[in-house]
Amino acid sequence: MSTSAKADIRLKLANEKQVKTLLDTLTPEANSPVTRRAHIKLQKKGLFFVLTVEAEDTVALRATLNTYLRWIDSTVNVVRLIEDT
Repeated sequence: MSTSAKADIRLKLANEKQVKTLLDTLTPEANSPVTRRAHIKLQKKGLFFVLTVEAEDTVALRATLNTYLRWIDSTVNVVRLIEDT
């Protein structure tokens, strides 16, 4: 794949449980991507969750980022809800 678009997103979370949950939840998705136009790398750096997307073009980059950011938002909201109960 020839990369012409790349994004690195660093999200600081409230605790390590949230970071670990995100990794556990999103790793299967990153390991079996729907398209070959984008590759995803997920990392934990302390309280930071790092999402790196490399794509063939900006359309694939935008679509992949939107998908992962929605999944991240949903996962963090569920973890926060569980933590608050």
